[in-house]
Amino acid sequence: MISSAFAQVLAAGRPEFNRRAAEARRRYPSFDAQAFAALLESGVDGVVQLAAVHAPDRSGGVAMAAYDVALELVGQGQAGPLIAQVWRELATCYPALLLAQPARLLGMLTNAALHLERSGVARPAQWLALMQALAPQIDDWQQLEAVGQICAWRSGLAHFRTGALQAADALPEALALAAFGSIQGGWQALRTVLLADPWWTPDPAERQRAQQGREFGGFSGFGGAFAMPPQVRPAAEGFWVRSGDRYALLVADACGAVLHGATADEYEYLQEPTPRGAVSLSGQRLTLGQRQIELDLPAQGLAATANQHTVAVTSAYSHSILLLPLR
Repeated sequence: MISSAFAQVLAAGRPEFNRRAAEARRRYPSFDAQAFAALLESGVDGVVQLAAVHAPDRSGGVAMAAYDVALELVGQGQAGPLIAQVWRELATCYPALLLAQPARLLGMLTNAALHLERSGVARPAQWLALMQALAPQIDDWQQLEAVGQICAWRSGLAHFRTGALQAADALPEALALAAFGSIQGGWQALRTVLLADPWWTPDPAERQRAQQGREFGGFSGFGGAFAMPPQVRPAAEGFWVRSGDRYALLVADACGAVLHGATADEYEYLQEPTPRGAVSLSGQRLTLGQRQIELDLPAQGLAATANQHTVAVTSAYSHSILLLPLR
């Protein structure tokens, strides 16, 4: 059931709302009317209710803007539960921006959520929670965009790390620190530490989890990334990966791991030198500086490859890559 506030807006503008819906059905032959009704109830309604409370005279315009965005999303088959949740729980956390430009805010948040969901490796629920927590400190569009990028990195998109650090430079210091999960010190000091070690985070619990590393990949026949046991070579940004006749760049840090397409030439190109003395492998025992790790893999066909910050452990008997911080 929709709220009385939304029902009143729909009733007042019924001819125009109906015209736009009919146009969308013509434009998108597979338009799902049930999905549209569900998004109106679970997503648009909350947006209209917020407008009714904060700016009643703008309820109609906000409703029409949200209605149009909903039509496009449903027409393109992109109106899943995550989008309704983002509209209901996150968009309403930014009342000033929502009332100023509702279509812009809904579009930004929707596109970000869809990107996270489609990545297959990100954690949209974490991004949503971080964005909600930081909303009271965000005053304008530039800050929203920068914080959204930082939260996307923290939620698993490891390749956003450099951009997130650059985006934070333009934020007020308190907001930059909060966006990275820090409650003390200065931004420049935090930035220096984050740049020096991609496996370091301000949160001690997260740092402890990062020390355990992360496993990435799996057999493609079961929804994983690799059809054949992968081989890796070090790269400045991560690792070049070969699996059968497919090549990729793997970027990993404390927040996540992401695979990008690459070429055979990139894989074969002269690589970054491996840090000397930092890593050794004896049977199933991996030594990283003062740490020793017993690997649960056959010693035969086991390999450990390091770049400046990370060790990638591969096996001829596994479709996964074990990624561990070098320090």
